[in-house]
Amino acid sequence: MVNFTILAGGYDVFIASYLFNSDAGTLNVTGRFPSGANPSWITPGIGNRSIFYATNENAVGGLQSFTVTPDGVVSSAVNTIGSGGDSPAFAAALSSGQVAVMNYGSGDGRIVPLTQDGLGFEDSAVSAGLIKFPIPTAPTSENVSHPHMALEVGSEVFVPDLGGDIIWRLTQNIATGNWSITGSIPQPPSSGPRHIAVSCDRLFTLHELASTLTVQAIPAFPNGTSEIIDMVSIIPEETPAGASYAAAEILIPKPTKEFTIPYIYASNRNVGTQDPSGKGDSIAIFELVDIGTPYEKLKLINQVFTGLDQIRGMEIGLEENGGDEFLIAAGVAGSAGTVVYRRVDGGRNLEEVARNLDIPTWTSFIWL
Repeated sequence: MVNFTILAGGYDVFIASYLFNSDAGTLNVTGRFPSGANPSWITPGIGNRSIFYATNENAVGGLQSFTVTPDGVVSSAVNTIGSGGDSPAFAAALSSGQVAVMNYGSGDGRIVPLTQDGLGFEDSAVSAGLIKFPIPTAPTSENVSHPHMALEVGSEVFVPDLGGDIIWRLTQNIATGNWSITGSIPQPPSSGPRHIAVSCDRLFTLHELASTLTVQAIPAFPNGTSEIIDMVSIIPEETPAGASYAAAEILIPKPTKEFTIPYIYASNRNVGTQDPSGKGDSIAIFELVDIGTPYEKLKLINQVFTGLDQIRGMEIGLEENGGDEFLIAAGVAGSAGTVVYRRVDGGRNLEEVARNLDIPTWTSFIWL
């Protein structure tokens, strides 16, 4: 495969499409398609990448559905509903035919049923099905709930709460269809869990406020406990004066014949003073080694500097069309644009293939 189509969302009033030619090493904007304001998080439909969903990260938040052709032509919004809260920073389609949307600003979220075609939202009222996340009684990072993601794990949905230093466990009542909090996984005090991933029967958590990566066994349902096996800083050893880090994204692609080890990619986000040399933020690459032994730990493999400012959005391509060889990333600040890397040395390193400066910042991507 040579040509790849990629969608991008961010803080603007449109969603863009890119054409990436891996042989020529080119990345070109092929379209800008009007959307609701601030489609900061875009996410594909389950098993159908001709459908995708976008949040409208505003004080009165929204959730939209779109169609897209294989060559990246995006429809106008097919359906739009309220997210039920303030600043939805994340949405994810679930295998149950629903979409989870989490409101960072108001500490709540919804899991909305879809119509059979995947484009309509079963929405009896804006407040219907709203899940309010409580503020833990113990002092936490911000003493307020900031749900920042939703990850389907078996029959559960895990929601890392950056303000509450906790990961909520949601389950659905089959009789009523309602989702509710049925358990939780406490996280280190003042760490600010932002995004999570599951691999090798382990829960990996990227903590924004501490800029740390942790690994632990998935605790037994609903309120089992498990010790954190390892916790490491993702910040590079050499940092510019005035730097202030806030970890953002974690990716753990599944192993394949070409990429046999599930390396962990974590984005550093320097929200302070950038290096005047233009090195920009790094993507830290880790490996979980000695799994299941007393020596199990996270091992730093590499720090890849990108020239990007505050990397918030990055995504790996699809295995089925060979796209998993590549990783796309962008910053949410500055003017360094969007860059595509090739995963080399089995995924231990990243090699820049193409960069586009037409649109300076993005926060999320979908590979088609």
